[in-house]
Amino acid sequence: MAGFTLDEVKERVCKTRDSWWTVWLVDPLALRLVRFVANRTSITPNQVTVAALLSGLGAAACFALGWWPFLVVGALLYYLCFLLDCVDGKLARLTGQESLFGAWMDYVFDRFRVLVCAIALMGGQYVLTGDVTFVWLALAVVFCDMLRYLNALQVYKVRREMRSHIAGALERARATLSMLEPESRGQRGALSDTGEQAVLRHGISVLEQILRTQAEKESRYDRDAGKQPDVRLPKVDLHQEFRMRFPWYQRFWDFLRVRRIRTHLVSGIEFQTAVFILAPLAGAVAPAAIVWIVVPVGVLLLAFEIAIVYKLWLSTRDFFRVVDGIEGALNVTRSPEAPTGQEGPGGDRSQATLR
Repeated sequence: MAGFTLDEVKERVCKTRDSWWTVWLVDPLALRLVRFVANRTSITPNQVTVAALLSGLGAAACFALGWWPFLVVGALLYYLCFLLDCVDGKLARLTGQESLFGAWMDYVFDRFRVLVCAIALMGGQYVLTGDVTFVWLALAVVFCDMLRYLNALQVYKVRREMRSHIAGALERARATLSMLEPESRGQRGALSDTGEQAVLRHGISVLEQILRTQAEKESRYDRDAGKQPDVRLPKVDLHQEFRMRFPWYQRFWDFLRVRRIRTHLVSGIEFQTAVFILAPLAGAVAPAAIVWIVVPVGVLLLAFEIAIVYKLWLSTRDFFRVVDGIEGALNVTRSPEAPTGQEGPGGDRSQATLR
């Protein structure tokens, strides 16, 4: 068996930033459990994922019964489910057993668990109270969970496409600069204006600085989970306009970063915690308390998702600003004698040239 220390486990499995619930209320126990499993057992991450699903189904069964003792047990089982759900990924990273199939299991089981627990919790309360509000609440919980995952996937896709486009433009700028280098002057058709070289070098240096100062980190876990292709792309800071509009945001971001907490304070993790742990515990005292917990946390989740979309919109503006900067650095234009789409002398279409 391996002999990992607790410090080694922390160094190798903890994400740079995570949810406040995970950092404060799950990691202290999860890290020790990961160390024990890795050092003393032969349990695999996929087995832990299955155990998390079974715990979630056990919580759903308790929720469906509806009575207060079962709500308490269900809440405890859901915490255990969430704990195991954190352990499987950490164990995989620590022992080098990360796999795309394991990531698929984790993703699908999470969605299935939320669906079943939402129906069970709200259905059990509807049977006991006859209040149709719980039926609508079940639909709202499923909708919020679906929306946040779809939004996260699409935001990630758009940001990565923007980074990829900028990285490609940077490579084209470097290739163009190589054409202007002194050693290329003797080649037929090579351009060699010193001023153009200076413009390109400045543009490239600006772009490289933008790429280096990207704040968002892409973890190896995300790459293995299929969210990233095998090729690592340079980082591009596409949040400049957001930071300019909200100057306090960077200070807030730095404050949370040193504590490993991300600024998305009400994400799916906090939403599930409120709905399937806090709400059942409160519902054991008064069923109406479930509504008073789920509704506000659902509103907060949607508010944070709207903020993410707003940041994405500003990022697209930054994207076009950066692209314009690249075009300005390259100073590319088409020959006015042969507009786009028209044939030039000899049947050749006009080519992009440096002014």
